[in-house]
Amino acid sequence: MNDRPPAPGELALIEALVNTLDIETGADALDTADGRAVFGLTERTVPAARELREALRTACLAHAGHRPPGRSTAVLDRLLAEAPLRLAIDARGGAALRPVTAPDALASRIAAAIAAGVADGTWPRLKACEATDCEWVYYDRSPAGRGRWCSMSVCGARAKMRTYRARRAG
Repeated sequence: MNDRPPAPGELALIEALVNTLDIETGADALDTADGRAVFGLTERTVPAARELREALRTACLAHAGHRPPGRSTAVLDRLLAEAPLRLAIDARGGAALRPVTAPDALASRIAAAIAAGVADGTWPRLKACEATDCEWVYYDRSPAGRGRWCSMSVCGARAKMRTYRARRAG
């Protein structure tokens, strides 16, 4: 659905995970072995990954100014509290947060990606499409950071057409 380039740096992991579910069609990449392999998941770990995915979607909706009823960012806060990080210093003296647990632990990798995005200011620009039948996650590169749709030519055009039709009908 998204015709935008992927999110920068470690935020691409978050964008990829959230976009494993196509809300419009119901297709879920985590239902396939190949889709699970991308994130180092097993069938047993998929339910936790889905909970993390939807908690991330809620945070991305909040970045775009949307607060859907019955959804709270407190879920993401709880999930990431269980994903310990450590400060790692590289050979050049640079510092980064890294997962304490095994590198395949998805929640810890997500927590490290969010920490990197917070540090460089990119995390708030990872947003979810305003269209309720889409909610595809995208990185908002607009100068003012006020993007509303994953694709202006698809979701944006649909929204503008609905607004136009509502005005003409009223």
